[in-house]
Amino acid sequence: MLRRLYHEQPESFAFTPANLAWAEGQISKYPEARQASAIIPLLWRAQEQEGWLSRPAIEHVADMLGMDYIRALEVATFYFMFQLQPVGSVAHFQICGTLTCMICGAEDLIGVCKAKIAPNAFELSPDGKFSWEEVECLGACANAPMAQIGKDYYEDLTSERFAEIIDELAAGKLPVPGPQNGRYAAEPKSGLTTLKEFESGRAQYNGSVQRAVELGDTVKRIDGTEVPLATLWRARGANHRPAAGSVKLNETPVQAAPKSAIPSSVQAAPESRAEAVGKSKTRPAKAATPEPIKAATVPSKKPKILKSARKSGADDLKLIKGVGPKLEKMLHNMGFFHFDQVAAWTQGEVSWVDENLEGFKGRVSRDNWVEQAGLLAQGKETEFSARAKKGKVD
Repeated sequence: MLRRLYHEQPESFAFTPANLAWAEGQISKYPEARQASAIIPLLWRAQEQEGWLSRPAIEHVADMLGMDYIRALEVATFYFMFQLQPVGSVAHFQICGTLTCMICGAEDLIGVCKAKIAPNAFELSPDGKFSWEEVECLGACANAPMAQIGKDYYEDLTSERFAEIIDELAAGKLPVPGPQNGRYAAEPKSGLTTLKEFESGRAQYNGSVQRAVELGDTVKRIDGTEVPLATLWRARGANHRPAAGSVKLNETPVQAAPKSAIPSSVQAAPESRAEAVGKSKTRPAKAATPEPIKAATVPSKKPKILKSARKSGADDLKLIKGVGPKLEKMLHNMGFFHFDQVAAWTQGEVSWVDENLEGFKGRVSRDNWVEQAGLLAQGKETEFSARAKKGKVD
């Protein structure tokens, strides 16, 4: 399927302060020159903020990560989770239309969408609140037919119940996700046939639905003001902590959310099964927490430069994978003209160049320029340089 950017684009995009802080936190998870690994979560956050991904949003994220725009566009257009056109301000309905759901009535759900929202997929409803699309299998075949709305699955749907859900959302209500026919999860409709002893002690809803109800987090879009999920998990007894040696964006300690910001259902959460079992047994001694491992850092150092190329003329730096005409010109302006210059860079000098390639930060490490330049300086070929000389690269 051909996916193109929407024909009408906003002039600009910027993360809200809270979302910007969140995005910078995601970037800090990755080592220097590997920040591009955060592309998917940042694009998703931009979509959560605006409802869809505009070109300015994609380019803004690319700038934050030091990526070429085309690389960010490749990701945004490849994954169907990213909406490249405006969607409903309240909800965008994704109707599974693959075999099991189709047999069980998905076409009736699509008929409801056409009647109550808009005749065509990706078309906004008259009030702008809703939009819909048909998607491939969402993996809930045992609960067919189903639809994904926001972050949650609404399963075991009938056309009547689906129409009610749309009306509830239009009225500002939040329908409980999960099975809509009384089932707890994906057990037989006649009831459990095994593990019946756990039926009486289980929560009101199955795991994912229970969390959605407790957090009030389903069709609601993330705007950065939410209580961090880690705070809520820890309030329920979880012990998630940053890994030893993890990169920190800054040294400012993160303040725990006030108890008043945590939903009462989470504050008063019942003890976990593990805690209940532990009360009747002797607990093992708690292992001492190891000291965090401090990552070694190499200070940046500016490499030796030349005022101009040697008499023999500048090497064709475009034979290094990752260097195009724009980057070659930038390297010349910085005083780098020859393969042996690049091949001689130390780790600290690589860090300096990576930091000073405006718009291309991290490219030296990402594409391993030093190793490539070392081979080229010896008159050898790399796989990329051989293709480049034959004109087989863009």
